[in-house]
Amino acid sequence: MATIGFIGIGNMGTGMAHNLVKAGHEVTVFDLDTEKAKGIEGAQVAASSGEAVKGAEVVLSMLPAGPVVASVYRETIFANATPGTLLIDCSTIDVATARILAAEAQGHGLTMLDAPVSGGVAGADAGTLAFMVGGSADGFTRAEPILNVMGTKVVHCGDAGAGQGTKICNNMMLAIQMISVAEGFALAEKLGLDPQKLFDVSSAASGQCWSLTTYCPMPGVGPTTSADNGYAPGFAAGLMHKDLGLAMEAAEASGADVAFGRAAFDAYDAMVEAGEAGVDFSGIIRGKRGVSYQP
Repeated sequence: MATIGFIGIGNMGTGMAHNLVKAGHEVTVFDLDTEKAKGIEGAQVAASSGEAVKGAEVVLSMLPAGPVVASVYRETIFANATPGTLLIDCSTIDVATARILAAEAQGHGLTMLDAPVSGGVAGADAGTLAFMVGGSADGFTRAEPILNVMGTKVVHCGDAGAGQGTKICNNMMLAIQMISVAEGFALAEKLGLDPQKLFDVSSAASGQCWSLTTYCPMPGVGPTTSADNGYAPGFAAGLMHKDLGLAMEAAEASGADVAFGRAAFDAYDAMVEAGEAGVDFSGIIRGKRGVSYQP
């Protein structure tokens, strides 16, 4: 069992830390919200991120944005981690920052991986997350047993930054697919079609995708999803907007043609501007149907 420091006990970090404790690891947690940190039964609560890092064999972080990640690593983690410590950042940030921090970590005698996740809060709680990992092969080998406690799919995507790159590509595809499903149901509604019949056909035909069969945005159709709970967020529109913004930055830097990705970004930008950042990202169907975002 490993000694683990976990920084960032938010909606995702809570379930992840719980699963590490349940697996028998010695976990010390830190969050600016002390009450959330105290909610991890069986974990030690640190007074600072630096304290959480001291003596840890592995440090995990789940933080909201690239600048925050860079600040925490440069100001506290690099200064307090023992050489040889494995650092695993599970935040979703820009590729460039992930690569720069990995190089800086190496200069401190530390191994750093970028390991963003997919699966949402439900996956974090259930231990069924998918991890997309960037970094050295040796680092991945060390990290895999830890990540397997929190997820059911752990993939080494390549060198530093490859995990972040994979995550933003995946989420750009997800956003485009969700909008396509939303528009399909909106059109079907205008044509007077039965939405259940559309689901029955498309879920077994060429329109099939995860956004339809697993996370259908139309209430009362298919498996129970956020749409059946007033679009309470499993993955909030604001987070999708953030990830699409990272994809657009990467596309601009690399010269990639992402016209549909840009259209998806614009659609979620409008949703966020309408004050609906906290609504589930599947709630974009409401705008397509001409229905108020508000329940």
